[in-house]
Amino acid sequence: MRLDEFGAKADSLGNQMESGNKNAPKGTIYFGFIVYLQKKLSVMNFTGIVVGLATFLVIGIFHPIVIKAEYYLGTKCWWMFLIAGIVFCALSIVVDNLIASTILGVTAFSSFWSILEVIHQKKRVDKGWFPEGPGHNK
Repeated sequence: MRLDEFGAKADSLGNQMESGNKNAPKGTIYFGFIVYLQKKLSVMNFTGIVVGLATFLVIGIFHPIVIKAEYYLGTKCWWMFLIAGIVFCALSIVVDNLIASTILGVTAFSSFWSILEVIHQKKRVDKGWFPEGPGHNK
């Protein structure tokens, strides 16, 4: 059976399954259900889940980056996050793919937020919650 014939048969069985045809050949109920699921999954939109997962990962990656940057460089590393944010913003505007553009935008604003977090990290170090690194002036 050719692939297009198989697809036509699957569509036919799927339509029989959706319409509740009780005269469908035996053994096709399971196959019809699989075809029905494939049809439903083919129209589902996973963009939100992909962007949400990527956002979760970006935030998770930036957390230790901020801690290490403040430890080794102190608060004077804020400009690196500013430049990274500007670059990621520009890339987000230029990229045509919606998902990639969104993830680049999330990364850009995570970089901008990291500027504030570097300052907060310095305050945490001053309180003794984190060790003071070589980036601090004594």
